[in-house]
Amino acid sequence: MKIGLYSITYLGIWYHGRALTVKEFITQARQLGYEGVELDGKRPHCNPMDLDARARAEIRDHLEREGMTLAAIASNNDFSSPVPEHRECQMLMVREQIRLARDLGAPVVRLFAAWPGVTMRGPVATYEVSRPGWQRAFPEVSMEERWGFVRECLTEVSKIAEDEGVTLALQNHAPVIESWEDMLRFIREVNSPALKACLDLPLLKEQDDESVRRAALATGNLQVLSHFGGEYERGPDGRPIPYPYAGPQQPAHNYRAFVKAMAEIGYDGFINYELCHPIPARGSRLPDLDFVHEQAALALAYMRGILAEAGLSTA
Repeated sequence: MKIGLYSITYLGIWYHGRALTVKEFITQARQLGYEGVELDGKRPHCNPMDLDARARAEIRDHLEREGMTLAAIASNNDFSSPVPEHRECQMLMVREQIRLARDLGAPVVRLFAAWPGVTMRGPVATYEVSRPGWQRAFPEVSMEERWGFVRECLTEVSKIAEDEGVTLALQNHAPVIESWEDMLRFIREVNSPALKACLDLPLLKEQDDESVRRAALATGNLQVLSHFGGEYERGPDGRPIPYPYAGPQQPAHNYRAFVKAMAEIGYDGFINYELCHPIPARGSRLPDLDFVHEQAALALAYMRGILAEAGLSTA
């Protein structure tokens, strides 16, 4: 497995400070020691509307100069609206992100079934507007109907991806998708060679060894992308350990079992770090750009350690 860095980490929405430009982000990832990057398909990074042919060529050239692999383009789509105009706008954006991936040389575009989005409230983002808003929207529309809307959109964009030679990776992320089984059901129902899986461990509801292994084995060779997240600190022995940012009741993420299971299914693609949640202050320290640099470095060291424990080499 290879360890990459997802640009949502440096998008400028979860910390106090500016966003890195795409080129700055790629260089930062290389300096930290990551093997590749995943670029967010929205502003200020890689919204296709902002990138003409020259800008795309410059990103490709910068990736090559830095010796960095482009693992994926990340979409932030919601295919679940009962309003056709909403769904068509979402599919149009995904179409353009597929073409962007083709132009930049990214093999994968990561998709959601339904992404409620984030809202900027002051200097940092919050989920507390978009998530309740998604739940309140269209109360007369059943989840079964939403499932059908998502399936229809996935089917349509999968045909586009097939034509462009790009793979789509459906993430096991709520809402609509509530389990890894739901993710695989969508993939089966769409039945396209272009639609694969992005199974992420932090989204699994059961974190015991056997449950993690069962999800990985069921996904098998559909797995083309993965992520890990969270915050980290140095333990007593100096090694990075997860910091319980969501409180002590949060179940520990079982990355050891996940990495072993990924090796068992023969997955040798990217697992990309993302810092993508509201970050509470630690004492008097507010999350700033230096904090993000520190977390990205600790996360890389942590995952390298997990891979080493499993006997897997990293660059």
